[in-house]
Amino acid sequence: MSDPTPVRRHGRFWLYAPFVLLVLLAAGWSGIWGFARSKVDQELDAGITREAKAGRNWTCRERSVGGYPFRIEVRCASLTLTSSRWGDEVKVDAGPAVAVAQVWTPGHIILQMTGPMLANLPQGRKAALDWKELAASLHLSGLAFERFSLVLGEPVLTVTEPGQGAAETWRASAAEAHLRPNPQRFASEGTVDLAVNAKGGVLPALEVLIGNGQPADLDLQTSLSRAPSFRRGFNPDALEAWRTAGGILDVTKLVLTKGPTRLEASGQLALDEAHRPAGKVVAAVAGVDRIAGIKVGGLTAGLGALLGGRTGDGGQSNTAAGLSPLPPLVLREGRVFLGPLRLPLQPLQPLY
Repeated sequence: MSDPTPVRRHGRFWLYAPFVLLVLLAAGWSGIWGFARSKVDQELDAGITREAKAGRNWTCRERSVGGYPFRIEVRCASLTLTSSRWGDEVKVDAGPAVAVAQVWTPGHIILQMTGPMLANLPQGRKAALDWKELAASLHLSGLAFERFSLVLGEPVLTVTEPGQGAAETWRASAAEAHLRPNPQRFASEGTVDLAVNAKGGVLPALEVLIGNGQPADLDLQTSLSRAPSFRRGFNPDALEAWRTAGGILDVTKLVLTKGPTRLEASGQLALDEAHRPAGKVVAAVAGVDRIAGIKVGGLTAGLGALLGGRTGDGGQSNTAAGLSPLPPLVLREGRVFLGPLRLPLQPLQPLY
């Protein structure tokens, strides 16, 4: 005989609940991402407007904002910067570029760009920078800048000066640069630290000085005071503000290795009233017989006798093991001097 008690059916709510919850979360996340995308678009438009008021006009061709669901990507088919604020028009053209930030770390932005970058500069100068790979990283804390890093694979920089004949070309197998506020000196002096490293570099002007035909490796560490002068860009107005504020580029470490040659140096540089680099660098060298055709041993000994046995700069010395101190390298009135001797290099041009 069968049991007449009806069988209780279990509801199917818990069977479908995870899927319903997933749909709701996806819809909510889509709304949040869409809001973030809209804010990025608004900030880009506002930034371009601010730059235009400052005399710099940016063009991001075929701009798009994507990256759903976990990233925000801003893409440009090409980038162009133009400015005629300082008389001659400045124009910089670059290839496709993309800036990426994860939604949960919006203060860490990665930039990738395809070369070349072409620049038409004041006084008829032209520059072209190309590379195999470029990646840049920007760290922000709120609106405060924390660190910027740039890595270039096989960079090639060509600079053309009107009336100077052949263009100057610098190339390297790899190069990188890192910029950050100095933890102790930024608040009081506006000082930022810059480190540059390049491997396998080839520069014709360096061959004129040393001439051993070997590629060069560079390790440079500097501090730049009065850096807030450049908040509105690296341009003549900013450079003049930096100069008049007493800005100094302090080269704390420069190590150049070129085949058997090794150069170590430190010093300070600034801009003179004609807007040319000026300053003094103390250096020591090993593994080289001549600099710009001048015998190092004879130059050091002769100047040492002339200066009473001193070839360095007073208390500063770069006499590490195996290095011979050189007379100070002085940039003065647009010329480069090694001690009292003027080196056979092209005159230094005003930066603006």
